[in-house]
Amino acid sequence: MRWPKTLRVRFSLWVAGLLLVAFSMFGSIVYFSMARGLLAAVDSGLHATASRIILNARDDEENVNVAGLDKYGEELDDADLRESQFTIRILDLDGDLIGQVGSPFEFVALANQVIAAKQGLETFTTLNIPNDSGQVRVYLAPIVENDQVIGLIQVIRSLAEVRNTLNRLLIILLVSVPLVVALASWAGYFLAARALAPVDQITRTARRISVEDLSARLNLPATYDEVGRLAVTFDSMLTRLDDAFRRERQFIADASHELRTPLTAMQTILSSTLIRQRAPAEYEQALVDLTEETDRMQTLTEGLLLLARADVPHRSAYEMVDLSTLLEDVTDSLRPLAEDKGLTLSCNLPANLSLHGDHDGLIRLFVNLLGNAIKYTEQGQITVSAGQDQTGTVCVTVIDTGVGIAPGDLSYIFDRFYRVDNSRTGEGVGLGLAIASEIAQAHAGSIEVKSEIGQGTMFTVTLATA
Repeated sequence: MRWPKTLRVRFSLWVAGLLLVAFSMFGSIVYFSMARGLLAAVDSGLHATASRIILNARDDEENVNVAGLDKYGEELDDADLRESQFTIRILDLDGDLIGQVGSPFEFVALANQVIAAKQGLETFTTLNIPNDSGQVRVYLAPIVENDQVIGLIQVIRSLAEVRNTLNRLLIILLVSVPLVVALASWAGYFLAARALAPVDQITRTARRISVEDLSARLNLPATYDEVGRLAVTFDSMLTRLDDAFRRERQFIADASHELRTPLTAMQTILSSTLIRQRAPAEYEQALVDLTEETDRMQTLTEGLLLLARADVPHRSAYEMVDLSTLLEDVTDSLRPLAEDKGLTLSCNLPANLSLHGDHDGLIRLFVNLLGNAIKYTEQGQITVSAGQDQTGTVCVTVIDTGVGIAPGDLSYIFDRFYRVDNSRTGEGVGLGLAIASEIAQAHAGSIEVKSEIGQGTMFTVTLATA
């Protein structure tokens, strides 16, 4: 037999099995508790009947004797006793019958009961009636007068009513338990089907998704249960994958275009140079032009490699970095470049500012920001400052007094291969700020920019210390 594969069938079977076990245990407890309770009630009735007979006989005479009990028993309504399924028997000390009223049960007293009664003990026994399928409950007690056992009283009652009650209870349990289990199993299957319907939709949506088309979404109604959160997470994952594939396709297209430019230029230089015999000076100029294009392509290739590596950060290589010393070293290395343009490059750094990160990546981040600040500032100063807030986040600002960035370009400057207008276009390939942003994100941080045309630009880098 193969185990069902669907979760809803397995869930309903598990519900049915667990409920069947639970109700079976509960039914058994109820049945046996009822049986013990009914038997205890019968025993209490037998004891009360025998005590009442002895008490009434004692009221009639000063002393109780067996003959008086027999005479009193004969005065009882035999029809009422038969209807109540009671039998009262008076026995002598040998267990022989002296008198009897009620239902005509024909059997002698058990020897062990007689022995116990002679010793002053009361006993209850369940017996099968000969030539009858029923059972009776037998109560045998001594009749005591002046601390002497003068006879025995035996009260018997049929257990047919108890058996009928228990049989009805058993039938109710045997009918109701399977019915409740079946209804619960059906309800479990229905609820599981409704609960897992979004999962089926996720499966169908996932089958329709391909690399070429990631636009499919579940768009299920907002719920706050586990399946609802799964659907929202699945849609969010599809959105992120769609954005990632779109960026990658755009990146590949842009990279192909950017690499084609220097290759085309190199091919043009070579073709025009080789088309005819040229003077040594022209060959030298051609080599200079080829060198420039080669440098451009090398810079572009290195930038692409850095971005590819940034997409998969290796956090295991992170270490504790003294950011104060790192920023001072970067500033000192770029200060001669700033002084060549007549710019002032100053630092305002606290001591012992450190974080856990990639040492080389952080150097590249701040070299890109300071290099851009120097490149696009013609006069004035460039200021580097840093600090740490109460949450442990490090904040580094780079402020220049350069040409500024147009408001329409601010939201695009961190895109790969994006270059703004001619005033800020030089020999770059449009990857510096994209690389800086990737490095900041790899350190659980970000870069923000504020700028005004002709007033300068301020880059703010936030980095997590852990």
